[in-house]
Amino acid sequence: MSANGYLQIGLYFVVLIALAKPLGAYMARIYENEPAVLNRFCAPFERLIYRLCGVDPSKETGWIEYTVALLVFNLLGGLAVYGLQRLQVNLPFNPAGMAAVSPDSSFNTAISFVTNTNWQGYGGESTMSYLTQMVALGVQNFVSAATGMAVVIALIRAFARQTVQTIGNFWVDMTRTVLYILLPLSLAFALVLVSQGVVQTFSAYPAVPLVESIEYDNPKLDAAGQPIKDEKGNPVTEKATQKDQVIAVGPAASQIAIKQLGTNGGGFFNANSAHPFENPTPLSNFLEVLAILLIPGALCYTFGRMVGDTRQGWAILATMTIVLVSLLAVCLWAEQQGNPLLAKLGVDQATTASQSGANMEGKEVRFGIANSVLWATTTTAASNGSVNAMHDSFTPLGGLVPMWLIQLGEVIFGGVGSGLYGMLMFVVVAVFIAGLMIGRTPEYLGKKIESFEIKMASIAVLVPLFTALLGTAIALMVDAGNAGVANPGAHGFSEILYAFSSASGNNGSAFAGLSANTPFYNTALGIVMFFARYWIIVPVLALAGSVVTKKKVPAGAGTLPTHNLLFVFWLIGVVIVIGALTFFPALALGPIVEQLVLNAN
Repeated sequence: MSANGYLQIGLYFVVLIALAKPLGAYMARIYENEPAVLNRFCAPFERLIYRLCGVDPSKETGWIEYTVALLVFNLLGGLAVYGLQRLQVNLPFNPAGMAAVSPDSSFNTAISFVTNTNWQGYGGESTMSYLTQMVALGVQNFVSAATGMAVVIALIRAFARQTVQTIGNFWVDMTRTVLYILLPLSLAFALVLVSQGVVQTFSAYPAVPLVESIEYDNPKLDAAGQPIKDEKGNPVTEKATQKDQVIAVGPAASQIAIKQLGTNGGGFFNANSAHPFENPTPLSNFLEVLAILLIPGALCYTFGRMVGDTRQGWAILATMTIVLVSLLAVCLWAEQQGNPLLAKLGVDQATTASQSGANMEGKEVRFGIANSVLWATTTTAASNGSVNAMHDSFTPLGGLVPMWLIQLGEVIFGGVGSGLYGMLMFVVVAVFIAGLMIGRTPEYLGKKIESFEIKMASIAVLVPLFTALLGTAIALMVDAGNAGVANPGAHGFSEILYAFSSASGNNGSAFAGLSANTPFYNTALGIVMFFARYWIIVPVLALAGSVVTKKKVPAGAGTLPTHNLLFVFWLIGVVIVIGALTFFPALALGPIVEQLVLNAN
């Protein structure tokens, strides 16, 4: 890879870490209701929202009330998304005349966007009307992201407070997240994207003349719309000429801004961020991939600020960054090696790799290997399903990296909020194991970690692992699951494993090659997304409800420091070992054996 590629990757991480402190400090002031310009300027509007909704912002609740409010709000949001898809043919802002979405696809998409997964079994520009994209999917991009941020803030409060019963007010946390963080950032980002050429319009799809007309054989249809066949059973065709092409446009920039900032990832167009109307320039590519990790990284500093020890936040951010950079290096190396089977063509491998840029299959020539690998690892480290290259076309080891990043639990940065509270569950497990090793009751931030906390943390850590493997096993055992596989053998297995890992990690990216827009996969993946989201949120809030009632214990000689380099590598070890032990057998049947076969041939 050229020095320019290394420079771009290095610049990315420098900018990301540099922005963590100012944005993290701003978010801490928002959640602690301290002066932060916007929350003073918009305070009357915030109070108006509370009055209209009948919310008392001064009233905090315990973890059960907080959880019930969250679940009810998400349930209503899911029903709204489902209904808008089913009724879109009769609703306005549908210039292309999009038909109603099928029940199974509507179910999958509703669960997907409510859970911040944004898995897409459909083509956005050919399935969803402008109204559905904006009111159903766009709104959920905001509130599903805000849900994850509200949960992590409630957990942070639990560690910061002591001997109380309340962890905050869900409605206040939701409102402030959207009003003061997500909306301003999205508005500014959308304007920048428009300046780079990302489309933002309500106009109908225009038809533009082709440079050269195209002649083709068009099947003749009968009055019922069925193909006409001759006496031999062959389709009857007639010559047709195409002189223009319909170009899909729409209000994309506003949706793309929040899809990246909220770690949603749902593409306005089917090609997602490889589409020139979603990601037209190198600058838009850099800013979009930066936006994916911007809030998850900054929340680490918010955490340290709110618990009164910023070193804790930096330690977690360092953990995430070390793992991401290490796995990015592996993926980059694998893609630079190219395909060894090219040597069978009688072409010198070194020359071929040099001339073709190693493995360029499935990658945008605009961005090259460096930016494609950076995006693939970043988007799968976060709970973001957007892509600017086809993961299915990576080398087996190159494809293993993004898959394994998802399987680690989406805690290496992870989704906005969900990544940090997932990592804090691993922190609880890590300090518990360390406590067992030294024969001392484990503590974290002065709070004793006892049996209830470790049970809740274990559930939160293990549920996404369990749902991914169970879903994969079921898909492999039933005909409906195998029918969607386009590639036989190890690669086909990898496609199914990746799909259920993506659903269980609330990621949303796909390995492609799998026909997932079927009743079986729409239903199965929807169920996995649902359980993997809420069976983590509920234990996290239950742990918060337990921790907030405890008194802080002063640090002593036997207290395990959780802010130094030793703990950072201890935490990395716990995360990696749990992920490796759980998924290594499955990975051995997929990308690992595929790489061995590739090398052997």
